[in-house]
Amino acid sequence: MSRKFKPINLLAVDLDMGAPLRVGRLAYVDREILFEFDPEFPIDALNISPFLLKTTPGSSIIKGPERNFDGLHGVFNDSLPDGWGRLLMDRKLRDLGIRPDQLTPLDRLAWIGSKGMGALSYHPEHPELADGNIRVQVDLDEVAEASRIVLEDRPEAIFDYLLQVGGSPQGARPKALIGLASDGSSIIHGEENLPEGYAHWLVKFGTQYDIPESGLVEQAYADMAREAGVVMPDTRILPSLNGPGYFAVRRFDRDGNRRVHMHSICGLLHADFRVPSIGYEELLKATQVLTRRQPDVEQMFLRMVFNVYAHNRDDHTKNHSFLMDRSGEWRLSPAYDVIFSDGPGGEHTLDIAGKGKNPGLEDIQKVGAAVGISKAVMSESVDRVRAAVGRWGEFADKNDVPKRVADEIAAVLFCMKS
Repeated sequence: MSRKFKPINLLAVDLDMGAPLRVGRLAYVDREILFEFDPEFPIDALNISPFLLKTTPGSSIIKGPERNFDGLHGVFNDSLPDGWGRLLMDRKLRDLGIRPDQLTPLDRLAWIGSKGMGALSYHPEHPELADGNIRVQVDLDEVAEASRIVLEDRPEAIFDYLLQVGGSPQGARPKALIGLASDGSSIIHGEENLPEGYAHWLVKFGTQYDIPESGLVEQAYADMAREAGVVMPDTRILPSLNGPGYFAVRRFDRDGNRRVHMHSICGLLHADFRVPSIGYEELLKATQVLTRRQPDVEQMFLRMVFNVYAHNRDDHTKNHSFLMDRSGEWRLSPAYDVIFSDGPGGEHTLDIAGKGKNPGLEDIQKVGAAVGISKAVMSESVDRVRAAVGRWGEFADKNDVPKRVADEIAAVLFCMKS
């Protein structure tokens, strides 16, 4: 029997990039989600989603999309977890006697509260879904085992602990938000402000479908991407007593303890990441308009080239993001989720000149030409990526990727179209 649950119908939204600033209010009215900017919020200078979060003449109310994100505006949908985080939420709800379908998107945002990725926070936080006492020290092997128990749907799952350490990130794989000591000697809970000497990192864990060395492969790919010129955050392998270690990435939505506003292309264009909706040409054009910086456009082009030649086909719209600084200027975020992957049906989620499967150099050049990339820059990008991917074996060896795994990847990389 389900428990009586009182939903939240009005939610305040703050932007906190050093000092909280009230952005506006979200309301759930007659199964429709509405947003209104606060009269004091400087919309023109700090619009948190400048493409679609706009008022219409004669009204201050902005309706959510009809078909995407359960009616929630894309910028706020970016705050919600999907995959792993959603799974934890729903199983915790059932543990509390609450059916997940009783919640609206506003209830889920109220659960996230001030603990989400990026710089947006939501108030009031949901009283029925508040976390318990937070454990300071984090044992990664314990988190990995607890995650495995959840994925196996075993009754002894420890939801509260997993929600504390990793309930808000996006993506299908289990994750933990940690504070990592500068010398790597200590790991603590990492959602809130960290003490001096610690930095915000995110750690990934495998699923039952991943090989044990998946973290080593991702670290090797991060090194290969850097060699190709892709801007990457700091990454490393954190040790494990039970296996080859865990892939960790330094969070770029935090600058010290200051939060940074982050917006995915999924939320920016209301382009659902679950289905093919846009291609790289649209992504590059959005980068041009939003950042107004040719180096960012060329960097995004380089990432497309890398994803093609490095066989990263899970390149969906939630895997490309932008960061807004305190003056309202937008920049391309560092790259993330850069890994060998087959993608849905063996195709790139973002098409390259209309092609999803086995795009070649001609398709890459068509996309570049459509957004004004010079032939010289295109040629340099392709040459640099090919050279880095050609050294895959070196990056695999450096990161202890087993030879059988490295050879399987190499067999795909080195037979791709030129």
